[in-house]
Amino acid sequence: MRLIAFAASLVLLPLAGPALAAGLDMGGINAATFSAVESHGKARGASALLVKAQILLDRAGYSPGEIDGRHGDNFVKALAAYQADHGLPSTGELDQPSWDSLAATSSDPVVTEYEISRGDLRGPFTRRIPAKFEAMARLRRLNYHNAHEELAERFHISPELLRAMNPRERFRKPGDTIAVAAVSQPDLALVKANRAAPQPGSAVRLEVDKDKLTLRAFDATGRLIRFFPASVGSEDKPAPSGTLEIERVNLRPDYTYNPKYAFKGVKARHPFTIAPGPNNPVGLVWIDLNEEGYGIHGTPDPGRISKRYSHGCIRLTNWDALALATLVRQGVSVTFVGNGP
Repeated sequence: MRLIAFAASLVLLPLAGPALAAGLDMGGINAATFSAVESHGKARGASALLVKAQILLDRAGYSPGEIDGRHGDNFVKALAAYQADHGLPSTGELDQPSWDSLAATSSDPVVTEYEISRGDLRGPFTRRIPAKFEAMARLRRLNYHNAHEELAERFHISPELLRAMNPRERFRKPGDTIAVAAVSQPDLALVKANRAAPQPGSAVRLEVDKDKLTLRAFDATGRLIRFFPASVGSEDKPAPSGTLEIERVNLRPDYTYNPKYAFKGVKARHPFTIAPGPNNPVGLVWIDLNEEGYGIHGTPDPGRISKRYSHGCIRLTNWDALALATLVRQGVSVTFVGNGP
């Protein structure tokens, strides 16, 4: 597994202000060392150790989903995949050997400071987004609710953790500096480049596990290059079986609802379209598969990835979907394994 370097464009600034509670400040997270109590999620609330471990996993290409500093299912799955690839017992539990291995993947700080710009605050934002699809279709856009949500997603952090790391910040003033995860940002130019020809390090095969709720990307040598937690299928609309192929990759897609899907809670008898945006039902990416109505896509609700099923498709966090979009092109195979929905 190659190491994914974090974005060099982050603004590095000296840490100012008092330390945060529970060690969730920049210094506390960067200095975190192994603790058996914290590693099993026995500490109260988010843990600086687990924040650091999750960021290291994310940077190494094993996405823990939303970075929240907690011992959740997505962290366990990402760690187990990392362990299996690095000759460690694949338990999903953070022990001293696994910590030592993870810590050795990068000497760069896992948390840095970012200066909020006027562009971050400019929006446009969509303050209120209805729950029902039919009502969403009346909106002109489905953007982030506010800058806090947008910044949390940019740096792969749960909004709650971002606030805990910056307890006095209101995310409304340009020039303020905030502590953020030092994670990579996708090079979206690769999406267009891959359409012309496979780029170095791109994927030739994806594997979706319907039981484990994961997606793995492999290169031409059969090497695992990225791992993602996923929501896969539902009882109402099960995920496909066998092997499909990617037909196209769309960024900032709109979403068209077909009444034949008969989703619960949607009463429309005619198709309708929901405008693009990160809070669109398919988020920021739609990777179309060669079976009608199925694709790999983002989500407006990253905290629920692999905790609830998708409407038949494969749902990733928006940032993971963007990362995957830079690795694939038309013709890449997608194999479904397992017996889940």
